[in-house]
Amino acid sequence: MAYYRQVGDVPPKRHTQHRTPEGGLYYEELMGEEGFSSDSSLLYHRNIPSAIVDAATWELPDLSTEANHPLRPRHLKLHELFGGEEWKRHDVVTGRRLVLGNADVRISYVVAGETSPLYRNAVGDECVYVESGQALVETVFGALPARAGDYVLLPRATTHRWVAQGAEPLRAYCVEANSHITPPRRYLSKFGQFLEHSPYCERDLHGPGEPLLADGEDVDVLVKHRGTGGIVGTRYTYPQHPFDVIGWDGCLYPYTFNVADFEPITGRVHQPPPAHQVFEGHNFVICNFVPRKVDYHPLSIPVPYYHSNVDSDEVMFYCGGDYGARKGSGIGQGSISLHPGGHSHGPQPGAYERSIGVEFFDELAVMVDTFQPLQLGEGARAAEDPGYAWTWAGRGPQ
Repeated sequence: MAYYRQVGDVPPKRHTQHRTPEGGLYYEELMGEEGFSSDSSLLYHRNIPSAIVDAATWELPDLSTEANHPLRPRHLKLHELFGGEEWKRHDVVTGRRLVLGNADVRISYVVAGETSPLYRNAVGDECVYVESGQALVETVFGALPARAGDYVLLPRATTHRWVAQGAEPLRAYCVEANSHITPPRRYLSKFGQFLEHSPYCERDLHGPGEPLLADGEDVDVLVKHRGTGGIVGTRYTYPQHPFDVIGWDGCLYPYTFNVADFEPITGRVHQPPPAHQVFEGHNFVICNFVPRKVDYHPLSIPVPYYHSNVDSDEVMFYCGGDYGARKGSGIGQGSISLHPGGHSHGPQPGAYERSIGVEFFDELAVMVDTFQPLQLGEGARAAEDPGYAWTWAGRGPQ
């Protein structure tokens, strides 16, 4: 994280006695990255945070994948994955359907109306983009209100749950890393402060403001973690509720960032995708394409030029506005396009010419570029538009 926060009651000096009003001791827990060599926070618990009374297998949903072979660009209609009133029975944790994945990152989608179980991901950080609806994300650090357009960043092993709020479906696009997810290094000083050329800054990041305390006995927490041959799940039972932190401080904590606070970088000619980057993880980046003034050279062509993904797969999630470069392809709100490494792609026929003279793009999309090939999850297989690969040519195989 970029800066230090203190919430609730902490002692004047770390690793010293911190006593309850009755004279007992609070239990200090260090939650840190990369052993003891990177960002961390110190949390002060009412109860021993390591205490469990049961551990059982948690059967995860289908995480199987298959290769994108033969190699094709793909169009996936995510809104078709949850039909009718089905979403009312799902929650953001257990209702996810895997769309795409590799050894570095997994992309899932869910439409939810229920409160999730308590959960933590011990495999890597999560970045959840809220497409629509609203929720309260309750965490061991405190609560985070989440609304449409919010990225919710949850550090690895943060115990939390999603409480869906309101009558509107809670649509969530979930990026799960096998690493940490951070702001791009080029936006930060050597000490971690956002630099002046960054498209957002510390004021745009919203962490918990006060402790969240809950009581209860024999409380279950679902844990996703590494196992032999892949990712597995365990259900822990804690003797007391894990939301027992009376205070914490440090530079590692969950936060939200709303896409409307991203200040787009524009130029006289077309800017490459790194200008739109918002986060990075190991072997992948996250970018967002927001409403913006576009290229103002008198001879500019504002839509993207055709390009080959030599080293990466490109995944675009279309979540708002009107994406001009894709007109005629069938892509719309809730669509994903997957353009794999080895395939040259770009605007649909006619979009190149139509964009000339356009001064503003009213579009919203979240892009994930991976540097290892992505495979197709069961959600991709269920939501694919089989004709997309042929839309540039206007006809399919003969």
